[in-house]
Amino acid sequence: MNNQLVRDLGEQGLLQKIQPFCPLGVIGDDGAVIDIKTDYQLVVTTDVLVDRVHFSDRTTSAFDVGWRSAAANLSDLAAMGANPLGITVGLSLPGVTSVAWVEELYQGLHSCLQQFDTPIVGGDITRSDVITVAITAFGEVLPRQVISRSGARTGDVILITGYHGLSRAGLELLLNPQLKEALNPKERALLIKAHQRPQPRLDVIAKLRKIASDAVVTGMDSSDGLGDAIAKICRCSGVGAVIESHSIPRCPTLNKLSSDCPTEQWILDGGEDFELVLCLASQLAQELLSDLGEGAAIIGHIRDESRIRINGTQEIRERDISDLSAGFQHFSI
Repeated sequence: MNNQLVRDLGEQGLLQKIQPFCPLGVIGDDGAVIDIKTDYQLVVTTDVLVDRVHFSDRTTSAFDVGWRSAAANLSDLAAMGANPLGITVGLSLPGVTSVAWVEELYQGLHSCLQQFDTPIVGGDITRSDVITVAITAFGEVLPRQVISRSGARTGDVILITGYHGLSRAGLELLLNPQLKEALNPKERALLIKAHQRPQPRLDVIAKLRKIASDAVVTGMDSSDGLGDAIAKICRCSGVGAVIESHSIPRCPTLNKLSSDCPTEQWILDGGEDFELVLCLASQLAQELLSDLGEGAAIIGHIRDESRIRINGTQEIRERDISDLSAGFQHFSI
């Protein structure tokens, strides 16, 4: 077992440890050079994960931290309709961090990225009192295929690409192991994997462009919650929405959890599911839906009035499009 600490190995020694996770010939200069195809636009996104804010050793291994860090950024590229080109990794950590932990972090990054042939093309390492993983991801997209938050139109339907609430349930299971008694091993693994190793939905972009390469689509991912995504799309587009609660698919595993668990809230506002929330023409949505898996559904439509109405089985609730308080918000405490 490798018991070395980062402070014992030093910056250059640590760089030698992680360099094999990068392609040959890319690392070594002051910047990476990435080819962009003619007529394509570059999409750049940055995400920062901080110890005890986005992860902890109670719920995530170093491998999982790496995987989640990569997945969060790839999900942002998918939300823009872009194909990934590469990422850079900015790593800040205390000198007493185990070298083995850092290597495992990069193994998680690499495992997630290699699914999409996406390399690590650079980064930086610095000393810090808290572990921070800052990733910048680069992608390419044709101008007419960019997905933004600001193009939703009255009459568009709202499509989600998979189940929601699973990541939040997985986190709860990790924090409160007694909840596992209601689930079999396969069900427990499903929820924990949803939290620790989410899957960015880049596959949806390929399916969408196969059906209609130049279709106007508005959307984003649901990393901060399904309700949050809908509110942000409506606010940026200057529209409102009607959501049919009964149309939001509910994973059967959630039904087995204790009645004390607020699973309905987790589905709408739990966050970190990394599914896509898309607003598009009804016919195109139906075609795309037929090519997606379990948990995908059309859950509502866009309307002129700038409020979000949620039709439930027992009640009708409304949210203002400027109210983002239900989803995850930094500095809200």
